[in-house]
Amino acid sequence: MKQKPEAGRQTAADGRQADAVSAILEQWRRERPDLDVFAMGVIGRIKRLSVMVQGRLDTVFAQYGLIRGEFDVLATLRRSGEPFCLAPTALFAALMVTSGTMTHRLQRLEARGLIERLPSADDARSLLVRLTASGRELIDRAVETHVQNEQRILAVCDREDLELLDQQLSRLLAALEVRQG
Repeated sequence: MKQKPEAGRQTAADGRQADAVSAILEQWRRERPDLDVFAMGVIGRIKRLSVMVQGRLDTVFAQYGLIRGEFDVLATLRRSGEPFCLAPTALFAALMVTSGTMTHRLQRLEARGLIERLPSADDARSLLVRLTASGRELIDRAVETHVQNEQRILAVCDREDLELLDQQLSRLLAALEVRQG
């Protein structure tokens, strides 16, 4: 993957630009030359990137008075299309969280007037969650800044390389999702 050159960056033993994972791999290669630590490097970098990227994403969410889970709820409702309304079960399935976690998020968002819970026309025992006008206005602003932030984060790589990375990550994710069931 081609990266825009950074002045003063060191290279790893394999000739690539050094990162924190490179040092760990070098230590394992020195101490256990019998182990193939290639996979450790890939997974270590994915894990480290996840933590670093999430911190940068959380900074943008905070600019809008949101935490990650709240942003996710509002974004899920927004991208669901008119009337921006879903059953709580659809929300927690889409966000892969427990119903208890979802209830807590919904209570906070409702208290701020960003969502409302309405009786379901199909089932009198259940409620639907709908984005309010102020919730829609907030998520529309927040998602624009979020997308710009993601573009800034990835700007160190060429588009062509990012497309290849995206294809490979999608392939890996699909394979792991099939195994998980």
